[in-house]
Amino acid sequence: MVDKALEWGGGSVETEGAQYRKLAANMRREIEAGEFGNNGRLPSEESLAEQYGVSRGTVRNALALLRANGLVTSRRGTRRVVLGTARTQSFQELLSFTAWARAQGEEPGARTMHSRVRPATVAEREVLQLAAGDEVTEVLRLRLLGRVPVMLERTVYPSRIGAVIERLAADNLSHTEVLDASGVVFADSEHTIDVVAANQTDAQMLGCVEGVGLLREIRRATDPAGVPLLWSEDRFLPGTVSFAVHNSASVSSLARRRGIR
Repeated sequence: MVDKALEWGGGSVETEGAQYRKLAANMRREIEAGEFGNNGRLPSEESLAEQYGVSRGTVRNALALLRANGLVTSRRGTRRVVLGTARTQSFQELLSFTAWARAQGEEPGARTMHSRVRPATVAEREVLQLAAGDEVTEVLRLRLLGRVPVMLERTVYPSRIGAVIERLAADNLSHTEVLDASGVVFADSEHTIDVVAANQTDAQMLGCVEGVGLLREIRRATDPAGVPLLWSEDRFLPGTVSFAVHNSASVSSLARRRGIR
């Protein structure tokens, strides 16, 4: 394979976060162009680092991002395998309400109702892998599409992540983008979807009737090492979004779609 260090940009000084995203974007273009072929094996991390003139850590984070987006997969004891096609919806769009809304051609909005530091509950300690006495940052945000409230977001962050969130303005559109720019690497997320009855807070914030059914998405995101980054519960008004699941032998994907109003 041709040495791609010059293509990468040589000795320009960039943050680790910018480097791995740039490398992932470059490799994505190569994968989509069929350079590696479907089910082809990627070069080793060491080889990729040498070809692109970056560290193995940068390569590892870039590959984690490509795996999260369904472009490559890995099997124990073997090099990563190219799947050849991207998911119906990108990992970033499913993780970030703002990215998803923009991809739908919508105008996203956000209004932080409260942000506070408090001791983690027993459930939060288990899900976020925290110790007794650890604190979390709890954030309640109203999310809008075209200035219309559609979702109430309840998120808890470990203190190391919450320290970044606490500095943001109340109308900051995307916590995910800020964390990504800060060098936090989102590699995997789990999604649980069900329906719950709107409580008093939901009704007040979303302008719905208390007790009405809301579509709920519970998300847990982790970094490449499997360390939890957040635990979130999003409650959507009926008719605002829908979810579609596509399964195949090689990859499964989950897509969030704009609902019919």
